[in-house]
Amino acid sequence: MHIDLVEWLRVLCGVWFVPHLIGKGLHYKKAAGTFDDAGFRPPMVFVGITMAMEAVAAIGLVFSIYPHVAAVVGAFVVLGAAYAVVKINGANWRWQKMGPEYPIFWALICLLLAIV
Repeated sequence: MHIDLVEWLRVLCGVWFVPHLIGKGLHYKKAAGTFDDAGFRPPMVFVGITMAMEAVAAIGLVFSIYPHVAAVVGAFVVLGAAYAVVKINGANWRWQKMGPEYPIFWALICLLLAIV
């Protein structure tokens, strides 16, 4: 059985959107508060748009439905998250200090998946 590592990376990248999507759905108002703190207004609208984009990214990447488009959508979402992290917590790099290191890494993986 041949396993294409890029395919595994694509699926894993898509699966990682699912807990974020579920978390926003279960805690919609709390997520809206975070979006508001980051300057995304109106926050409830931005939460809904982000959830829709996360769903597109997750479904597209996991099931290989327009995976390059899904990867770009996913990258856009996590770059927005990186912006929000910096806006709320300041310009710390490392995730241990609430920096954007992780979402930027995830965005780069999504962008790489968009071009391979």
